[in-house]
Amino acid sequence: MSAPIVVHHPSPTGGRRVTIQGRIAGLAHDDHDLEEFLRRAGLPDADRLLDDPSWVEWRGGRAHQYVAA
Repeated sequence: MSAPIVVHHPSPTGGRRVTIQGRIAGLAHDDHDLEEFLRRAGLPDADRLLDDPSWVEWRGGRAHQYVAA
């Protein structure tokens, strides 16, 4: 089973697309943006979920980095 939250690879212009259960939540430019998307989705303790691979899958880049290398 895959994680319900996916943080996709960094975009060339900055930011990472975030999907929650397959639906686009937005483009995060930092952890604060990501936490806000999760809060809006009903997950108030989002800061505790970011490093939990059963909740969040970081694809195509290092976790917590939002700028393309």
